[in-house]
Amino acid sequence: MEEKADRIVRSVCQTCHCECGVLVHVKGGRVTKIEGDPDHPQNDGHLCPKALAFTQVLYHPDRLKHPLKRAGARGEGRWLRISWEEALDTIASRFKETLNKYGPLSVGWNWGDGERGNIICNLALLAAMGSPNSIHSDGHYCLQPALIAERLTYGSFITWEWGPDYKNSKCILLWGANPVACHPARAKDIIRGMDENGAKLIVVDPRFIDMAAKADVWLQVRPASDDALALGMINYLIENRLYHADFVENWCYGFAELKKRAREYPLNRVAEITWVPEEEIRRAAHTYATCRPGALHLRLGTNMTSNCIQTIRAIVILMALTGNIDVKGGNLIPTPWRSPLSMFDQMKMLQQPEEVINQRAGANEFPLYAGAQSLGMSDAHAPLAYKSMLAGEGSPIKAMMVVNDPLMGLEGGKEVHQALSNLEFLVATDFFLSPTARHADIVLPAATWVEKDELHELHYMGFIAAGVKAIDPVGECRDEKEIAAGLIKRLGYKPPIPLSSVEEYNDFRLSPLGITFTELKEKGCVRLGKMEYRKYEKTGFATHTGKVELYSTELEKYGHDPLPYYKENPESPISSPELYKDYPFILISGGRKICFHDSAHRQIPWLREMCPDPVVEIHPDTADQLDIKDGDWVWIETPQGRIKQRAELTLGIHPKVVHAASHWWYPESPKPDGNWQESNINAIMPLTPTEYDPICGAYPSRGSLCRVYEVV
Repeated sequence: MEEKADRIVRSVCQTCHCECGVLVHVKGGRVTKIEGDPDHPQNDGHLCPKALAFTQVLYHPDRLKHPLKRAGARGEGRWLRISWEEALDTIASRFKETLNKYGPLSVGWNWGDGERGNIICNLALLAAMGSPNSIHSDGHYCLQPALIAERLTYGSFITWEWGPDYKNSKCILLWGANPVACHPARAKDIIRGMDENGAKLIVVDPRFIDMAAKADVWLQVRPASDDALALGMINYLIENRLYHADFVENWCYGFAELKKRAREYPLNRVAEITWVPEEEIRRAAHTYATCRPGALHLRLGTNMTSNCIQTIRAIVILMALTGNIDVKGGNLIPTPWRSPLSMFDQMKMLQQPEEVINQRAGANEFPLYAGAQSLGMSDAHAPLAYKSMLAGEGSPIKAMMVVNDPLMGLEGGKEVHQALSNLEFLVATDFFLSPTARHADIVLPAATWVEKDELHELHYMGFIAAGVKAIDPVGECRDEKEIAAGLIKRLGYKPPIPLSSVEEYNDFRLSPLGITFTELKEKGCVRLGKMEYRKYEKTGFATHTGKVELYSTELEKYGHDPLPYYKENPESPISSPELYKDYPFILISGGRKICFHDSAHRQIPWLREMCPDPVVEIHPDTADQLDIKDGDWVWIETPQGRIKQRAELTLGIHPKVVHAASHWWYPESPKPDGNWQESNINAIMPLTPTEYDPICGAYPSRGSLCRVYEVV
């Protein structure tokens, strides 16, 4: 019989970035169970396996509990336990020494997904040192391409989880997105829209993902040909007058030019490019155009190509042509609520001067991504930053703080490993000794969301919520906000934002609302305001023309094509036929598993049981030709090398395509590096490809070429 808890703490899970409401059961100062909060608007009491297994994260025997100092050679796996005083003094001393010797461009901060308060406070540390080297190691292929493309087109970001109004929609178009695995709370809303509102579902994906099983139309697009597919759909809507004439006439800029461009993509040509039958394209376009209102949701599947900005622009233009913008059941523009200081607001506050920003990696090559006029989150371009570190003594970056796992998450793993080894000083903050942390000089143990107070924006829903500390940190783990504040103080700087304590920082963020974090904890969750529709009728769109820019004046200013277009990936059966002879399969990777978040949780028993090995999805006909059986270990080889994964045979993938698991390493391995090269798909990708997306520097990793054969 389960013991009754001493208390139950209402909080917010941050095991991934979905921010679901939870009830944390505590007895004797220990968490005994985590369950969903039925009164929380984000998830209505439902939880994914990661949250349900989080007690195994908290109390795992390998969890970092004390600061560590490297005792042997970098990566050798020998550590000494040290005090927090020694750790912070050493870090501050080494950063100060680096700054004095080389200047502010010599220090960097590498981040990825994480709790938003932690992101800002670590960024405050970087800003205090005067460095522009915020390196978002997956930014160039994750959030930021969509952020840039949608701001170019609408002035707002409206297709990810906070934009689509699924529950009130009559048609839901999922494009390169798998919410069941990535954002299950949103998948729940999609199912509700279908069951309660009769919404049609269209799925565009090379794989038969979970949602494809419930779809009215599944378009199995050839990887990296989404730009052609979207342009074909645009052409079909225009030629058949299925567009919303009133919205297009009054609120779109450049329709005549788009119409001319779209004529280049008749459905017979598009079908040949994409491998999707004409009739299926026609059916999907007609359904989305006529079943209004429609909500469009896209994700990373569209981002990892060398033409991703124009691809995303082509896809999101479908929303404008059908009039599905800022209407109930469509894609909603964020309401300008009197909100707390958001992550984006704070990033603007912490920006360096223009002349400093423009010295960081990628600012000249990709100004709309990394320059002072960035439409993204204003970060250095990670591959170019790491490429510079390969120069060793000639690298501008000498010391770096890492709060994620770039060795697993950034393409070119072998080069990333060398770049990290070239640094004069590396400090890592984490819950476990990740492959990246194993190469650090100092490792700091971070507190989890259960062990600290955190303010959550819940911007998907228009709410804010208090993530309430349920227990004291295990061992000597610390809130990353406290770590950043301690280092700023030791370096002798004034914090660029209020950061003398976690409470002060949370109150600072809530100041626009006139409430304190203590008051928010009593309320739990607060709606920020009432939803308004068609806000553009009062304010226009936040673009240069005040309209939806089908023809982008900003891209034209920077010398790019102002209209979307189709471009073949640099590696493909069409663009590199000689290479295709030796590497006859199209490789995609990065599809999420609900039990993992990037490279995290491989050591958690309940989660690893769900997915014990890395798997590569192969069509049975292909496997039969290669004499591969289900469950066989196989080599996946590119011109950069080979890694091995288990074959999983499925009819849900094209015979000419394979899908490899990403971010794989082996915490249980006796090797001190966690055997990160054996199955990590990023280990056989080049750090710098022959061609990036010219606007945001995205990496063409979905649609490259490989060969597959049995391990013998």
